[in-house]
Amino acid sequence: MSYKIERNTVQETLIIPLYAQKMCSELYLSLYRDETARRLVSAVDYDFSTLEQKSRSLMQRFGFLEVAMRQNDLAYEVRDYLKTHPTAAVVNLGCGLDSTGRTCDSGSCRIYNLDFPDVIAVRNELLPAGEREENIPCDLNDPSWFENIDASGGAVFFAAGVFYYFLKEQVKELVEAMADAFPGGVLVFDAANAKAVKLMLKTWLKDAEIKDVGAYFAVSDAKSEIGAWDSRLRVSSRGYMLGYNDLKGPSVSGFFRFLARVGDGMMNMQIVKIKFRGKQ
Repeated sequence: MSYKIERNTVQETLIIPLYAQKMCSELYLSLYRDETARRLVSAVDYDFSTLEQKSRSLMQRFGFLEVAMRQNDLAYEVRDYLKTHPTAAVVNLGCGLDSTGRTCDSGSCRIYNLDFPDVIAVRNELLPAGEREENIPCDLNDPSWFENIDASGGAVFFAAGVFYYFLKEQVKELVEAMADAFPGGVLVFDAANAKAVKLMLKTWLKDAEIKDVGAYFAVSDAKSEIGAWDSRLRVSSRGYMLGYNDLKGPSVSGFFRFLARVGDGMMNMQIVKIKFRGKQ
């Protein structure tokens, strides 16, 4: 029996990134594969005609490539941490229906998927927690969720497309609180400069009647800007589109590689990595 997705509901907001990951798997198979996204899209009762029509545009297909590279980059950093901390907590912040934690499973880590209660309710229906995995309903800005994370073997946190919707002060407070609670842990997430964030959030900001765009989290030089928040933060960053992959595979056109350079350059699209100083 398929799971029905109603229009203008939280369920629908989860379908859009899921559909993007499914399209990434079809268009850029040599770069990205997400069988869970493909399975879930097939399992839901939803009218995909609008998304299918939009997916034919050139810029939308580049958007799918952006999603693929972001997920690959974050997964790379999670796996890199697990090489030296195989029993660590792997924590997906703002998980939606993403299965990155599972794809990075070391066989002995613990996987935690965090999101708002109404999102986790949908996830529990479509993607119930597996072995060594928990789906935790919470507000990321309320640090009480820290108590649910067993970080005795280390902890690696990742957030995909999440912090753009946070105020700068909210991100700063969360990062500082995590540095207190999880010394030796790592946080990785995607970010971009203010110009890029304004473009990405254009429709959402208008609907929410938000005028102070500058209050939202954006970063150009992660090392200097975020590093200045707290001496315990060891910050580095790499290009979002080309920092981990040269995109020279047969599925990526020269024009898309050009747009990737623009994204990493003019828009400062990047994967930010923060190590919390402490025991290793």
